[in-house]
Amino acid sequence: MSSELNDLYDYVPLKIYQNDNYFKFSLDSVLLAEYVKNPNQKKHILELCAGNCAVSMILSTKTNSKITAVEVQDEIYSLGCKSIEYNKLENQIVYVKSDIKDIKNYFPGNNFDVIVCNPPYFATKSTNLVNDDKVKAIARHEVLINLEDIIQLSSSMLGIDGELYLVHRSERLDEIIYYCRKYNINVKNIQFITTKKDDIPKLVLIRAVKNSRNGVKIAPALCISELKTFKNIFWKE
Repeated sequence: MSSELNDLYDYVPLKIYQNDNYFKFSLDSVLLAEYVKNPNQKKHILELCAGNCAVSMILSTKTNSKITAVEVQDEIYSLGCKSIEYNKLENQIVYVKSDIKDIKNYFPGNNFDVIVCNPPYFATKSTNLVNDDKVKAIARHEVLINLEDIIQLSSSMLGIDGELYLVHRSERLDEIIYYCRKYNINVKNIQFITTKKDDIPKLVLIRAVKNSRNGVKIAPALCISELKTFKNIFWKE
């Protein structure tokens, strides 16, 4: 498998191994990592659907806490392993190759302070355009796991007052709120993302807290084209 070593955005000096045949890390990953509130105060962070570990590596610049990342696909997992080794992050990031439905075999429940996830965005029943390439199809579509699975699993793995952070398509916000409430992780913060000013938001960031009371704060939409940097753009209050 051919791969190339790229800059991890402007998180110098981190580098990331990627392959043009698969999905490269995107702005979604950067925004998700930046959206985690006070990561330096969390003891144990779990990344689900980790891909080639971009989110975990960005978080490693913000905290010394232990980070566990889980990825199911061999091809992408091997890239993440190379990146972790290259950046000498083996002592901080534990990278597990597993179907995330099976992670209870590795870790006890109620064990994590934070879970972050950039999941497959598209329900397989919602489109006939599932990518013919298996690796891309699994990354983009709910082939192996769906949104409800992720939220239910997160509820079982988070400790009391644990936080779940998701980046997803705005059109699925109603499902996210429904499943979070169903599994006792109430949505507390919503951040819509637009590409250009006055665009309809197509992306949303979610912060949900286990065992929390009802009540949600919706921040003004964030316009990507108006930003000079993506570092430290959230939680100014």
